[in-house]
Amino acid sequence: MIEIKVLPLEHFDSELPLPFYATQGAAGADIRASLPNKDSMVLKPGKRDMVPTGLIFEIPEGYEVQVRPRSGLSLKTDLLVVNSPGTIDCDYRGEVKILLGNFGSNDVVINHGERLAQLVIAPVIQGSFVIADSVSDTQRGAGGFGSTGVS
Repeated sequence: MIEIKVLPLEHFDSELPLPFYATQGAAGADIRASLPNKDSMVLKPGKRDMVPTGLIFEIPEGYEVQVRPRSGLSLKTDLLVVNSPGTIDCDYRGEVKILLGNFGSNDVVINHGERLAQLVIAPVIQGSFVIADSVSDTQRGAGGFGSTGVS
């Protein structure tokens, strides 16, 4: 198990749990909105906004934390994590915020303490990018974006 140090900010509600795994086999830890003054916020149709969590993470070098949607939130509301999966790099020391978009036609209220996303810890491998005169051929070639069919 990898240890992630968590620094609560002034607006973090200490009555809220830190990110937690809902079940023993869960890959993602649920994270909640921690809104100033324990208020709510409204996300208008077609708009996106960053929802504060009130937390700063210290992630060990060689790891990232991925921000992913919670399946229940995606199924039951018109909210989606816009940059999914979002990456929190090991050298980032700002507040973790969840970038949500409202893809519906009605306002969506985001309540203080609501579970909005899940966090997955993943190892990072950095590559070395080099200029090449050519690349190898494959059966797929340059085909992408549905080129292999729909069934």
